[in-house]
Amino acid sequence: MCVWSDDLNQRPISVTGVAWLLIAVGIVMFAFHLPELRGLHWDVFLIEFVELLAVVAGIFMLRRQNWARWLAIAWLGFHVALTAFPPFHGLVVHVVIFAGIAYLLLRSDAAEYFRGSGGVAS
Repeated sequence: MCVWSDDLNQRPISVTGVAWLLIAVGIVMFAFHLPELRGLHWDVFLIEFVELLAVVAGIFMLRRQNWARWLAIAWLGFHVALTAFPPFHGLVVHVVIFAGIAYLLLRSDAAEYFRGSGGVAS
């Protein structure tokens, strides 16, 4: 089944929006850090891996996979944790984004949507 073929009437618009946001942010940030890979530094590989996790979470949220919703929340929580250390650049922004997206992904309509997946790809 194609990633994009889910019945859009069943998927909450909030889930669709968050999924596409994660895909877009993951791709843009992956491309942004791509030139840094030439230096072959371990931390750049980790950054790129983390950005790919956002893309994976977004794609599989569109495919109605509950684990992807939790991956997205963990991905955002990781970013909050990174900004929680001095000098605290972007901490408030990351906390607000985390809270907003967690709220959207944990609402009853989103929970019902993911509950229908049975944990197996359709």
